Amino acid sequence: MGLFFLTSISVSAYANEVEVVDVQANQASDKTWRFSVTLKHADEGWDHYANQWQIIAPNNKILGTRTLYHPHVNEQPFTRSLNGVKIPADIKTVRIIARDTVHGLSTKAVQLELSSKEVKKITLELKSE
Repeated sequence: MGLFFLTSISVSAYANEVEVVDVQANQASDKTWRFSVTLKHADEGWDHYANQWQIIAPNNKILGTRTLYHPHVNEQPFTRSLNGVKIPADIKTVRIIARDTVHGLSTKAVQLELSSKEVKKITLELKSE
């Protein structure tokens, strides 16, 4: 799999992509973070379902990945969490992107301001290197 560069754009890409609809983040006493991410997707069963979300730094480094091992056909939207995410102190915002088994990475993502917990919906342009 190639590297991806992520940039915010205002154009919508694919229909039926998985969408990040909300994210909650809290820093633990050990300075790691817990993310609870809510996804919405028209899961159809084992052949087409939301199977992952990632926390991405501004430099496009993946800081955390939550793999989803089964479809959520009758549970939409749904929320899953990831604990122990290490985020360097100089990083102030992260992006949360998701993927599904048919479309791959979605262009429908969110940007999270860590200090204020402000969530902003963004659209990404995905470019493979």
